[in-house]
Amino acid sequence: MTDLTKIPVTVITGFLGAGKTTLIRHLIRNPQGKRLAVLVNEFGTVGVDGDILKSCADDNCPAENIVELSNGCICCTVADDFIPTIEALMALPVRPDHILIETSGLALPKPLLKAFDWPAIRSRITVDGVIALADAEAVAAGRFLPDTEAEHDTPLAEVFEDQIACADIVLLSKADLAGDAGIAAARAIIATERPVLPMTDGVIDPRVILGLNAAAEDDLAARPSHHDGADDHEHEDFDSAVIDLPEIADPERLAEAIRALARDRYILRAKGHVAVAGKPMRLLVQAVGERVRHQFDRPWPGARQSRLVVIAEHDHIDAEAIRADLLAAL
Repeated sequence: MTDLTKIPVTVITGFLGAGKTTLIRHLIRNPQGKRLAVLVNEFGTVGVDGDILKSCADDNCPAENIVELSNGCICCTVADDFIPTIEALMALPVRPDHILIETSGLALPKPLLKAFDWPAIRSRITVDGVIALADAEAVAAGRFLPDTEAEHDTPLAEVFEDQIACADIVLLSKADLAGDAGIAAARAIIATERPVLPMTDGVIDPRVILGLNAAAEDDLAARPSHHDGADDHEHEDFDSAVIDLPEIADPERLAEAIRALARDRYILRAKGHVAVAGKPMRLLVQAVGERVRHQFDRPWPGARQSRLVVIAEHDHIDAEAIRADLLAAL
């Protein structure tokens, strides 16, 4: 790649827990001879996904090529966070062949695409494509359907629809959980003219989604948004909280407590690392609604500090009450 060649960027979007990090792990492990760089954005002050991706770092995507931005959404912090980070990735001693951007689950892709028109990067970078992940099981269950009786779409429906409308390809993640009937139902609900492909565990041929040459920054008119015409985009409909916990004895009791939070307090997403008594490995916890997965991923890199990030619509975030519920269940 010459210095005059634009670096292609793939924007990977999708609602909370759709499997964006899992897909990027697969791409890191299967780079097709490309040297990759990754920018991962978290909604919340504690990063989890960036740590997961850095554990996959190798010669084709070394740790210094993986950058995490937490406590905000890059579609709202373009000048302060996004542009400087992209410039830093382009200035790496060995220039990346392709940059992957994992947006937060609450990000609207279109404002981010507009940032690629900034003079500082316009001549040096191009959006190869926008890939939207949609949790096939959740979509089929109607989780993102608009409220037909309301004057405006629900916050979940608006974010989901914007992500789909901006995409060049839609990947139906967790296809194994949805089954054939669920995949068919999800396709009918999404109803897009873009290609829609099922995917399980983030596994897809990288050649399908990299190298699209979409130049999406030049195609904004074909990517409608609920927020077209708005001066900016706020995430005041959603909020996050960091919940510190003591060592636990039983991971399954924690999982059941998180399921109860999803039912009783409408928690959309929970993730983090937890210390388990007698276990040197840290417990990685990932929850989407009542679907909770946990596994020991690696030894603690420092102090054993149990911490979960929980995300919900703004009115349902009460950190003290959530922590009290968890402690009572443990």
